[in-house]
Amino acid sequence: MLAAALVLGATPAQATPADPLHLPAPTGRHHVGVTTLHLVDPARADPWPDAAGSPRELMVSVFYPATAVRDHPVAPHLSPGTAAGFGAVAPFYLPGIPATGVDWAATRTHAHTDAPARAVRAPVVLYSPGLADPRSLGTVVAEELASRGAVVVTVDHPGETSAVEFPGGRVRTIALPGDPRTSPALYRSLVDTRLADTRFVLDQVESLARGHNPDAEGHPLPPGLDRALDVRHLSIHGQGLGGTTATEALHEDPRLDAAVNLDGYLDYPPDTAGTPGDLLPAARDGVTKPLLLVGSEGFRDERLDRSWSALLAHNGPATRTQVDGAAHWGLTDLGALVPQLQARGLVTAADRERLVGNLPPRWAVTLLRGHIVDFLARWAGC
Repeated sequence: MLAAALVLGATPAQATPADPLHLPAPTGRHHVGVTTLHLVDPARADPWPDAAGSPRELMVSVFYPATAVRDHPVAPHLSPGTAAGFGAVAPFYLPGIPATGVDWAATRTHAHTDAPARAVRAPVVLYSPGLADPRSLGTVVAEELASRGAVVVTVDHPGETSAVEFPGGRVRTIALPGDPRTSPALYRSLVDTRLADTRFVLDQVESLARGHNPDAEGHPLPPGLDRALDVRHLSIHGQGLGGTTATEALHEDPRLDAAVNLDGYLDYPPDTAGTPGDLLPAARDGVTKPLLLVGSEGFRDERLDRSWSALLAHNGPATRTQVDGAAHWGLTDLGALVPQLQARGLVTAADRERLVGNLPPRWAVTLLRGHIVDFLARWAGC
């Protein structure tokens, strides 16, 4: 259970070496580059117990169309510290994920570290992951969008993420003071913190486009990156709580043109069991800019239907679709990785179905990419 992982200082599980898991390659015509930024917001205190009183700090990855990639190695899917922390926490909240036998640090992306950027203004897309998930679980879609000409910024939300590695190897593990699924107050704090994180990241993207370097350590930026950002076209997508974040950010932040919500509730947990929770403002008021609600068949329940239907009842520019045969984490990189774990005997067929569904991984990846790419191409200039 997730509640078992809501502790300080989780001890990383020791993984048995194995052949690396593989991510599907992007299909666009551009090479993909990636850089990592450490962002610090001196105007905002971190809300979680393990960092109380410290300025809020975030880690983001920026995926972008690259030019020359020779001599720029491909980046790991998870950094060593993040991989260790994720390996320790994942078995508590991802049903059936093995505690040993997976080298999470061995998987490589298709993005080349700090390669020169294609200095042509391109739309920018933010990604917010699900509760406890690292930002890296949005890599498959980020690389696809970047290979097609967009810039994608994936965001960690430290303190509620399984593990976040900062410069110098410092790792911050999940440290929530309770279970947000049963605490409306904590859930509200999570949403509020994520929305503030999103606003701050958008501010830093705009600063970067003006030629400033927002990295806290002044890490040199890839050549041309500042000229690769078109901040007139900003959008956001997210999965789970990240989908909730994306929808509410679209409602609140006028800079965003469009959003995609993957399996994200649009209400708060109820104060009293058996009663409906309060709707988020986006669901209560509706949205005025394009929104795509993408649900997995395995995650659909009365709460999701109620909150999504409330938003759709406003007859705004929002649409809903469902990925049949998929489960909740099938809308992340795990849709490609978990079937590989099953093939190695590390995940049972039943656990695979609960985690990602029973779609062949190629279909799952194609459907996920297709929904997001097509929608953002139409409404966000991607």
